[in-house]
Amino acid sequence: MNWISDWALPKIQGLFRREVPENLWHKCSSCEQMVFHKDLERNLHVCPHCGFHNRIGAEARIDITLDEGWQKIELPKAPADPLRFRDQRKYGDRLREAQLKTGMDDAIMVAHGAIEGRAAVVAAFEFSFQGGSMGAGVGEGLVAAARLAVLQDAPLIVFPASGGARMQEGAVSLMQMPRSVIATRMVKEAGLPVIIVLLDPTTGGVTASFAMLGDIQIAEPGALIGFAGARVIEQTVREKLPEGFQRAEYLLEHGILDMVVHRQEMKPTLARLLSLLREPQILAEPAPLALASPNA
Repeated sequence: MNWISDWALPKIQGLFRREVPENLWHKCSSCEQMVFHKDLERNLHVCPHCGFHNRIGAEARIDITLDEGWQKIELPKAPADPLRFRDQRKYGDRLREAQLKTGMDDAIMVAHGAIEGRAAVVAAFEFSFQGGSMGAGVGEGLVAAARLAVLQDAPLIVFPASGGARMQEGAVSLMQMPRSVIATRMVKEAGLPVIIVLLDPTTGGVTASFAMLGDIQIAEPGALIGFAGARVIEQTVREKLPEGFQRAEYLLEHGILDMVVHRQEMKPTLARLLSLLREPQILAEPAPLALASPNA
């Protein structure tokens, strides 16, 4: 019977064996419900049970924002490890590891295309690349996106998701704050709109620079938005902060944001805004006032 168990049975099992992919189920980090991975993808990585917006990568963000056929642009190369920084590891090693992990040169991707037929330039941050931190590479990407928007006479839409400035680049990273402000100014001076869509999280030097300078400020539900952490602020002001402080909904109530938009509604909302901002609106002429008869 050995030939049956050693040869025949494995052959038969091999005919019917199917490869089972890993991570078929995703556990929501908010409500802890299990979601089938195909259902999560169809719902744009938003939990169907509680509406929690999971983070998605820069390429996926651009793909769900722009119409089919969008094109990624090659960004200028920034100096790698300009300070030869080292903590527990060399910064150059950390940089190469992030590049291999994400397939990107730095924490930003820029593309041009259309949103429901309306031209747009989109810059999206990649949070999995060193926390979306803003170094020289990101600064170069934002300037390149602004120049492309001006060249194509197209609005600029930026999706920041970042922990702030990249500390391993020291003052070089801090200089990207004024550079990013100048980039948004270039677009505005050309008479083009700048729309900022704040994602979870947007903090530190990114918040303190271009991320708050959009003509229209939008955020996804529940996004953490702020400069310093809540614990640092509490220790500074010595007061208990309100519930939901630094979340998108709180900032909307207090006038920091213009709107909070669900991910599934983001593309049609952006298309509607571009239509209002860029396309001439025909206003109906008011009806002439009826003059009262003198004999009335």
